[in-house]
Amino acid sequence: RLHEFLTLVRDRGEYHSDDEAEQVTAAVLWVLASRVGPQEAASLAADLPAPLDEALLLERGRPEAFGRAEFLRRVAQQTGARPRTAEWDAGAVLATLGEAVPGERVDHILARLPADCADLFGRRGGPEGGTHDGR
Repeated sequence: RLHEFLTLVRDRGEYHSDDEAEQVTAAVLWVLASRVGPQEAASLAADLPAPLDEALLLERGRPEAFGRAEFLRRVAQQTGARPRTAEWDAGAVLATLGEAVPGERVDHILARLPADCADLFGRRGGPEGGTHDGR
């Protein structure tokens, strides 16, 4: 499953290798885990192959409330990329995640994110795509 997941991320993100896809995936998942909280992160980790699950399981305490721009800024900080590249990276990883885990799990995660993050998961935004107040 790890190879399949990384191949999808690599193809979507147009990365040169599985190693690069894995580094970007870990960075995006790390930021996601800090946004959604430990329980949601652990549930999501259960659906991902090792070592991808490790980025979701690091203890960070309470979830932080931040929007799309800050999410992408943090991804850029983790990967050393520019913000526009971080958006591309986040989309490659989260759209793959949206296909790899059960739909209800993705819905649960999206309910905790701002609605404007739904497109990163390959979904349309809107009231069903998350909250509007950044929580």
